[in-house]
Amino acid sequence: MNQDLSAQRCAQHADREAVARCPECRRYFCRECITEHDRRVLCASCLKKLTRKPLTQRRGFAGLVLALQCLIGLMVAWFFFYLVGEALLSVPTSFHEGTLWQK
Repeated sequence: MNQDLSAQRCAQHADREAVARCPECRRYFCRECITEHDRRVLCASCLKKLTRKPLTQRRGFAGLVLALQCLIGLMVAWFFFYLVGEALLSVPTSFHEGTLWQK
């Protein structure tokens, strides 16, 4: 029951000759209806199904990564200002003698 590809028609456009068969849904498509993804030729609906799955799986992980980045950013900012404060506290009081605001 193996039919020749040249005798097949596009599943979306009946007037066009099929050039490839989608390995996921097993239907035939013309050049406009297929695309290459991950070294395979897929139709648009199967490509949409394949690319949708990882995005939903990554959303929870992406939120965790974003929260971790914010936390690390706050810790770096706190540490920077802590070091600046320590540096200002280590300045001797004699450094300020004779300044304009103490006259």
